[in-house]
Amino acid sequence: MKNKKMNLSQNLIYLRKGNHYSIETVAEKIGVSRQAVSKWEAGETIPDLINCDLLAQLYDVSLEDLIYYSPTENIPLPPKNKHIFGTVVLAERGQVVLPKAARDLLQLKAGDRLMVLGDSATETQGLALIPADHFLRAAEEMMDNFYPKTKE
Repeated sequence: MKNKKMNLSQNLIYLRKGNHYSIETVAEKIGVSRQAVSKWEAGETIPDLINCDLLAQLYDVSLEDLIYYSPTENIPLPPKNKHIFGTVVLAERGQVVLPKAARDLLQLKAGDRLMVLGDSATETQGLALIPADHFLRAAEEMMDNFYPKTKE
């Protein structure tokens, strides 16, 4: 229990500071005293279920992550419905093994086709993987919107 209490208090501090809120602002937004928020962040007490839910909504994180998330490899608490699965190593020929948790959550299996997207702009450089059929369906819809089929 003590470890979970520390996760919660650390997550509350991280989220408050990341959102540039003061303790007073958080207290006002969820309708509690400044002292209550301060005690939660210090790990002296824990918020009840209703306040945990209000905090999760305020910070746009899942209730489960708010309570249980324990940062590893300095990876911060992800936003609600976003997931950080950790790091992978790029093999010599460009192979990457997706973490089991990612494959399980997204129901990926051997043989699934993924589209690899990239952004090469210096400040936003990165890669994304999405199911190929989702990407192709979205691209087809966009093309239909830009270039409507004409009747002949």
